[in-house]
Order: sequence, then C-alpha cells, then structure tokens
Amino acid sequence: MPLVLIVEDDPSIQDVLRFLAEANGMRVIAAGSCDGAMSEAKMHRPDLAVVDLGLPDRDGIDLVRELRSWSQLPIIVLTARTVESQRKAAFDAGADDFVIKPFSAPELLARMQTLLDARPAPDRDGSI
Repeated sequence: MPLVLIVEDDPSIQDVLRFLAEANGMRVIAAGSCDGAMSEAKMHRPDLAVVDLGLPDRDGIDLVRELRSWSQLPIIVLTARTVESQRKAAFDAGADDFVIKPFSAPELLARMQTLLDARPAPDRDGSI
C-alpha cells in the first residue's frame, strides 16, 4: 500500500484527505506545518505528498522546493490560491500537479493514483 504524506493545517480538511486516501487503499501520515512535514518525509519516505500552500510556519512552495531538493516523490499542491502566478511558482518549485480547493474527491484521487502509478522504482538502497 502506498504511503501518502498529507500536509494541511486545517484539521477538517486533513481528516477528509486522510479518509479519502485510506478508503482507497493508501496509508497516510499527516503534518500541519512545513517543519512537521519535513520531519515526517525524512522519517517515513512517503510515495506521494499532497501539500497545501497556506501553512502556519512557511509557504508550502518552500516545502515543495525543499522536498524536491532531495527526493523525486510526486507532489500535488492542493490549495485555495487561484492566482496563476502561484500555480507557476508551485510548478517551478517542483510540484507535479496543482488542484484548487474546493476539490472534487474523485478527481483528486485519480490524480493521486496517476502519479503513484507513474513514480519511478526505488533504487536498490530504497531511496527515490
């Protein structure tokens, strides 16, 4: 079962995302901040990250950039920000996809599964 890192500071949205992922055969770890997400990512090496941009300690784009500096895990940005420059910044930082809140659960799940299916096989040492 793939492991998904959910980075969302709103507990109700985090709960919905956890439920959706777990109901579709994914394991979940979650964090409500960039620093918490980095700790979880380094400790658990998730297969996919879903990252909100509006986080309490730093902007989620910083997290995307930091994750991308050492990992090729697929990253979906899930945010209420609709400004085109924010989408461009997320992609420039290394995001693989961008979904705007409110979101369609079936669409988000399809995007997650597509990225999980396309991820590269781990190296022999287990890193990606």
